[in-house]
This record gives sequence, C-alpha cells and structure tokens, in this order.
Amino acid sequence: MRDAVVEPPGSHEPSEFRKTPKKAAASGWMGSALEYYDFFIYAQAAALVFPTIFFAETDPQIGIIISLATFGVGYVARPIGAFVLGHWGDTHGRKNVLVLCMLLMGVSTFLVALLPTYQQVGILAPALLVVLRLIQGFAVGGEISGASAMIVEHAPFGRRGYYASYTLQGVQAGQILAAAVFLPLAAVLPEDQFLSWGWRIPFLLSALVVVAGYVIRRRVDETPAFQEEAAHGEVPKAPIVQAVRESGSDMLRVICMALMNAVPVATTVFGATYATNETYGVGFDTGTYLWISVVGNAVAVLLIPFVGNLSDRIGRRPCIIVGALGSTALSFAYLYAISQDNVTLAFVLAILMWGVVYQGYNAVFPAFYQELFPTRTRVTAFAVSQNLGTMITAFLPTLYAIVAPPESNVPLIVGSFTFGIGIIAATAAWSARETHRVHMDDLGRDDAPVVPREEYERIRASL
Repeated sequence: MRDAVVEPPGSHEPSEFRKTPKKAAASGWMGSALEYYDFFIYAQAAALVFPTIFFAETDPQIGIIISLATFGVGYVARPIGAFVLGHWGDTHGRKNVLVLCMLLMGVSTFLVALLPTYQQVGILAPALLVVLRLIQGFAVGGEISGASAMIVEHAPFGRRGYYASYTLQGVQAGQILAAAVFLPLAAVLPEDQFLSWGWRIPFLLSALVVVAGYVIRRRVDETPAFQEEAAHGEVPKAPIVQAVRESGSDMLRVICMALMNAVPVATTVFGATYATNETYGVGFDTGTYLWISVVGNAVAVLLIPFVGNLSDRIGRRPCIIVGALGSTALSFAYLYAISQDNVTLAFVLAILMWGVVYQGYNAVFPAFYQELFPTRTRVTAFAVSQNLGTMITAFLPTLYAIVAPPESNVPLIVGSFTFGIGIIAATAAWSARETHRVHMDDLGRDDAPVVPREEYERIRASL
C-alpha cells in the first residue's frame, strides 16, 4: 500500500509529481516561442516588406498606413478567438485548446508564404493577406491565457510567478527568432530578391512549427485544478457570462493593464517603420534595426525568470507599476534616438526600455492575470479581457502614421500616447488586490485570505 501523499498548499498537484511544473513550463515556453514566432514574423514583414509588394505603388505614406492596418487586423480577431478558445479551454481543458491554437497559427502562417503579390493579382493579394491575418489573430487569442493557465495550475504555491514567467520568456524568444530569421536574408540577398522571394522563407518554416508544437503540447498532462473542477461537475456551460458576472471589475483592470502592449507596438512595429522607411527619412539600415530588436529581446529572455521570481517575493503589483511607468517614459528617449539616427543610443535605450524595465510588467502579468480569476472561468476571463486590451493598441501604429507624419515631432507625439497608456495601466494595477500569497483554491475571491508573510517565506524556502 502506497504512503499518503501530502499536497503542498495552494496546489492540486501532489508533491510526488515535482517534475510536472517544470514540464508544464517547458511546454509553455516552447509552444509560445513557436506560435509567437509565427505571429511576429508578420509584424516584421508588415513593417519591412508588405508596403512594397502587397499594395499599389501610388502614395508611399498610404502604403505604410494600410500595411500597418493589416497588422492591426490580427488583433481585431484576437478577442473573438479569446471568446471561442477561452470557452474551449474552460470547458474542454487547457491542453486541448493549446494544441488547437498551434495548428491554426502554423497553417495560416505557412499559407502567407504562398500568396501572390499585388502586381500579380491586384486587390486580391491584400484581401487574402487580411484573411490569413484574421486566422492568426484568432489562434493567438487563446495562446497566452491557455499556456499560462496550464503552468500556474501546475505550479507550487509560492512559485507561480516564476513558473508563469516562462510563458512570456517563450514569447520573447519567438520575437528573437522572428527578427533573427530575417537578418541573414536581409543581409545576404539583394533587395529585389529579398522582396521577391526571400521574405517568404520565414513563413515557409511554419510547417516545422506545426509539427514541433503539436508533439510538444500533446505530451503535457491536463492540470489538476481543471480535472478537479470537471470531476465535481463545476465546468460552466457559459464561462464568459459567469466571468463577467463574477469578475467583471477584474476583467476591466486586465483590459487597462493589457494596454501596455503599446510599448512593443511603438518599438517593434511603428519603430521599425519610422527607422527604416524612406518616407520618414531617418535612414536606419533594415539589418541594423533588426539587430536592435534581437538584442533587446535577448536581454528580456535572460531577465524574465528573475523578475517572475521577484514578484513571488515582493508581490505582483509593485513590479507591474514600475514596469508600466518606467518603460513608457523611456519611449520618448528611444524614439528620439531613432530620430537622430543614433544607432548606439537606440541600442542602449532599446535594451533599457524593452529588455529591462518593461519586463516588470511583461514577466509578471501571466501569473497576475491568472490569479485574479477562479479556475472555472480563468482561461476565458484572462483571454477575453487581455485581448480586448491588446486590440485597442493594435491600430496605434496606423494612428501614429496619421497623427505623426514625417514632418512632425514624432518622438514627442508617439511618446506622449505611450506614456499616457503607462499611467492607465499602472493605475489599474494599483487598484487590484495582491495575489501572490493567496492559495490556488481561493484565487478569484475578493475576500481571499492571505497567507502570513512568515509562513509564506517558510513554504517558499521548503520548495
């Protein structure tokens, strides 16, 4: 007869399965890296390639605006995907929804590589591009919420922030891959060949993403928290209705905090166009700007687990507030460095803003958002509210191209928008309840008991 198994506080996972949190974190990291590789190669191409090959060569400024708008279209589909995929995750399990997300993303991204250009088929080219971008957005709508739910619900009490941060480390790694795969192509190929066929190679590689992602995610067990809900018949029939009714105020907070997507949007999407497109006259080399993205994200990848662990010690809210205010304030300086064609300063500020300070928010929100909601509606509430927030920011590059034309003070205009968003996000975090010392079973409750600090530190030390 087997000895009794002791469950650690706040976790449904028996202590004999110590490898499960690491396995879940590894799966979340790999899956997010591969899926966001797909999502962000589109962002790179929308800034560097699509204005030339998918739209009429009439007014270059109009081409920029429309190309950036197709990038934003993917974010419009994200709340729809969040609603559908979040519902699936809360009713059929976290594991199943993550496999579905991967398949949808990989296939739609692969098909982008096969699209004809505007010169070949006219208006049909951008129309097909928009359709595939909508499928991408639909798929990614359930990715972070599902992956971080899988990790948080497997993680031991006192380490949820650390383990959940690997979801975003994977996202940042996906961005590095997206930028890095363009680097040799942009450097080696002549411009006409890069615009003709070279840009298609990163999208063709998505075929490998489909296979790798499917294999990785099929090997992870369903979370104990969801299994317990299902065993007790507590799986909701309409998770979104229950989520809004029970957690509406927290969903609004998440929407406001998710506006922090304005920082990567200002940096990697509009920033790329501002730095490299001849309409603005700055003159950054495409390869040089891609290296800025790679270096900033590389620093973020290294830092994220440490910030996640810090949030387990001092709380989620201080990290998010400092990250929101600090990174958005630095956007002024970063865009100014680009306007002065100062590559060295742009590198330094990219590392500081994107690679370091922004991670106070970026590394912590996967755990914080999950902990604001109960198990029965967790994926839906997280997915819908987070994707509504990011959708609002999706068309900021298009707005910036309109309100900050080449002859204007672009750093001041775009920086002001970004910093204003940082204030909104920090205020929302300040108004939320702290969650890092709340047991898993009590998450989502306004009156959830908080573990005394001494006991919490003792539990952490024992892990």
